[in-house]
Amino acid sequence: MTDAENPSPLQPHSSMDRYREWVATIVDSPNSPAPPERSLWKGGYCAKAMYGAWVMSGLITVLAGFAVMRLAPGSEPAVSYAVAGCVILLWVSVLGTYLYRRLGLHYELTTQRFIHQEGVLLRRTDRLEVIDIEDISYSQGIVERMLGIGSIRISGRDQSHPELNLRGIDKVPEVAGLIDDMRREERRRRSLHTR
Repeated sequence: MTDAENPSPLQPHSSMDRYREWVATIVDSPNSPAPPERSLWKGGYCAKAMYGAWVMSGLITVLAGFAVMRLAPGSEPAVSYAVAGCVILLWVSVLGTYLYRRLGLHYELTTQRFIHQEGVLLRRTDRLEVIDIEDISYSQGIVERMLGIGSIRISGRDQSHPELNLRGIDKVPEVAGLIDDMRREERRRRSLHTR
């Protein structure tokens, strides 16, 4: 009888036994600590995400200037000042909205967590373990696809915030793919290191 037909008690009997021994050596080995957490991606609100507001504000500015120059030349300056004041208020509100979103939304993906920060004066931070992410999806309109921007929806097992909506993300397909790849990698890593 050969050794292959009659394995000794010291040799594993099946591939499953060999796999379990291999996993045990990895888990029990002092040389295999958990990899350190490192940042993979950081982002925030992209200016291109407000394309509609920029285009409409520019169009209104041009139309208001045309109306003042063509329809009311030499008329009362109060009309011109009122139109100019309205245009300035429009641009202040659009720029204020953009600055609030740009300064108030921060996202970071690490090898173990997804961190979402929101707020300018009062900042709220949510941390979601990558392994707890259940689903990642993204949406883009026609113009958003041309600009490469969109929104990402992350749903997970977190009780306090089961769903995160990330708005104004640049290169949205790549970012959503990176989050999904990290989720799958972390699940593979943790299932390998459990008994």
